[in-house]
Amino acid sequence: MTVKEELLRVPVFAGLPDDQIDWFIAEAEEFRFKAGDPLINPGEPAVAMFVLLDGQIQARGEIGGETVIITVEPGQVTGKLPFSRMKTSTFGARSLTDTHILRFQEKKFHDLAHRMPELTERLVGMMTDRVRETTRREQQRDRLAALGKLSAGLAHELNNPASAAKRAASQLRDILNKIRDAAHELGRRELTPTQKAEIEKLEASFTLHKEPPPDPLTLSDLEEQLDSLLRSHGQNDLWQLASGLAEKNVKPESLESLFQELDQGTARAALVRIGAVIEVYSLLDEIESSTARISDLVLAIKEYTYMDQAPVQNVDIVKSLETTLTILNHKIKRGVTVLRDYQKIPLLVNSFGSELNQVWTNLIDNAIDAMSGKGELRVRTYRDDGCVVVEIGDNGPGISPDVQPRIFEPFYTTKGVGEGTGLGLDTVQRIVKKHQGSIQVTSKPGDTMFQVWLPLAGVPS
Repeated sequence: MTVKEELLRVPVFAGLPDDQIDWFIAEAEEFRFKAGDPLINPGEPAVAMFVLLDGQIQARGEIGGETVIITVEPGQVTGKLPFSRMKTSTFGARSLTDTHILRFQEKKFHDLAHRMPELTERLVGMMTDRVRETTRREQQRDRLAALGKLSAGLAHELNNPASAAKRAASQLRDILNKIRDAAHELGRRELTPTQKAEIEKLEASFTLHKEPPPDPLTLSDLEEQLDSLLRSHGQNDLWQLASGLAEKNVKPESLESLFQELDQGTARAALVRIGAVIEVYSLLDEIESSTARISDLVLAIKEYTYMDQAPVQNVDIVKSLETTLTILNHKIKRGVTVLRDYQKIPLLVNSFGSELNQVWTNLIDNAIDAMSGKGELRVRTYRDDGCVVVEIGDNGPGISPDVQPRIFEPFYTTKGVGEGTGLGLDTVQRIVKKHQGSIQVTSKPGDTMFQVWLPLAGVPS
């Protein structure tokens, strides 16, 4: 098969006039490579377009810190295309099989556009498709990376209360054994109705005691007083009970009636039972608090993803922001103070709710990173004519003036290799524009603020 016949089988050359095909072949360089031969090394100047007539090429490189391997099949065009701004090859390439290639030099692109305008148009369309596909890959990778970070944080947030609830449930078994043994001990003693009533009264008063625990100094003093009281009545080994009673803010004088009504052995059994019941209630409070935290997090996740809800709906902006703050709590709680200034009247935006949450996540996450995890995060909402304005600011080092004009550009990032893809703020801007809104940033050292304008639901534009 002739070179011309092979070239006409390449889709972008199909149907072109013979004289144009002949000109292209005359201007191109023909190469044949053996399997395993290197064709391009990463970092080399990008100076030519390659048309693969026969064989296979493997291209290998990194995009956003991730290794990407692409197989180029016969009939495909690779390398630098007309109007591309690529300066160096980001990929290396080698022959997988014996290959037949035409190389067309970049310096002839001007003549190509003049002599073969239809081919040039097709190649530009091919380049646009490649950019779109690369952007789609990066956006997908960015979403997966963001999801991974959120998942790791949420797993940690869920693990803490789950572990606390599991630990408390385990401790309940031992304490219930204490209550059973103390109850058996009291059952062997012939208690009068008055004595039984006194034990039950103390038990009820201590378990219903809802005062907050005292400060550490007061707690230490109270524990010492209770321990001294117990020792004065022959209870020399109940220091753990003294500690538990002190945490409940129980005063020593409230135990005096117990020692007046009961002998030493009976008083001990009653105290052990009362102390164990207090521990049970404390552990139940811990389990309730932990499971409530888990429930709140699950609810926040459902609200964040708009699970089981219509994809487009009127979204309360403040609720949307608070849900995002809850999801990002694992990063915020390490040293970030959140200053809220919300307009009290509900501000509703007709939107894809989960996409708006993606906007707040990117902006808040960037602010926390800019402050190195410690500082003030300012979140404000207000109405401006027919729009709701959301301001997200931080007191980090700021964005330098030479960087500010480029922060919304796709693939532009100031983060280190593998730390960012440069699509976060590009994604934010696309989502905001999709909602007929706008976004801008102002920044100086100690004060960076992003402002997002979104049209209010039900307000004529």
